[in-house]
Amino acid sequence: MKKSLLRMSAVALSAAMLFTACKKDDAPPANAGSELYKRLGSNAGIKKVVDDFIGIVVADNVINGFFANTAKSQERVDDLKMNLVNQIGQAVGGPEKYTGLSMKAAHVGLGIKDVHFNALVNDLVAALKKNNVSDADVNTIGGVLLPMRADIVEP
Repeated sequence: MKKSLLRMSAVALSAAMLFTACKKDDAPPANAGSELYKRLGSNAGIKKVVDDFIGIVVADNVINGFFANTAKSQERVDDLKMNLVNQIGQAVGGPEKYTGLSMKAAHVGLGIKDVHFNALVNDLVAALKKNNVSDADVNTIGGVLLPMRADIVEP
């Protein structure tokens, strides 16, 4: 049950982070708080999680194909990382601001299914755990981002 809850809440975070997109005018989520941001290690800690996350995704044959074009250019990889850091930072109450596309606009037509989303979740959880993020904080992050799932996974 605990593992299921952890995965479920991490789903939103992972999708949000890896398939990055959030409306420019979206307000930062309520209740995320700066304490969570600090526990993640602020900007530097989030950058470390994102770096580890990207490395895990690159090795994940279930989803790495979605990022094949991005991987061809260091500039695109750097942009992806920056977007992820900004999106996560904003979501957990940090000063970062994400200004990318809406989730729906960024993912429409990609064919993302539950299997892909779940693989991403597993990769994100692995990156968070590698960086000693607690289960409680993973759940909090997931809860903040869970509503985005509907705009990412296609029926």
